[in-house]
Amino acid sequence: MSTRTGRQAARTLLDRLATLCLIAAIVFLAMTAGLIVLQVVCRNFFDMGLPWADELARFSGVSLVYLAVPTLALRGRHISVDLVPNALPRLPRRVVLAVNELAVFAFCALTLYGFHGFLERAAKFTTSAMGMPNWIFYAPPLIGIVLLSAASIARFIDCVSGRMPEIGGSAQP
Repeated sequence: MSTRTGRQAARTLLDRLATLCLIAAIVFLAMTAGLIVLQVVCRNFFDMGLPWADELARFSGVSLVYLAVPTLALRGRHISVDLVPNALPRLPRRVVLAVNELAVFAFCALTLYGFHGFLERAAKFTTSAMGMPNWIFYAPPLIGIVLLSAASIARFIDCVSGRMPEIGGSAQP
């Protein structure tokens, strides 16, 4: 298998994983909305709060954010300030974009290092209302950051190899 074919296979796998995470994020968005409505109805009509619904909505909200990020990054649809890169000629633009992807990767590496230290202690405990193990509660953010780091590596490779990653949702010349 050639390097190019291997790179394409890896990129296809990354795209599929990111798409699965996006689908999960959409499910978590619907779950968050449903849980909020349920909580409002229960409090206003039945005078009862559902602590587990608050906790599950919080889990869903955090999960949807972290699971959507890799797809947004891969597709160049994340929030970006592209004024400077778009004003530069091709080679300097590639350099700026490559440095940016390295910065994103460094952020992911530091976040994963922090997760390791945090989860070493927190994984022993459960959440207060549902009794969900903390390692499950924090698994979606962990998955999202791992895939974001892979996306930043893929975009860095695009910069270095001459293919410009997308900025603001459109491929750059």
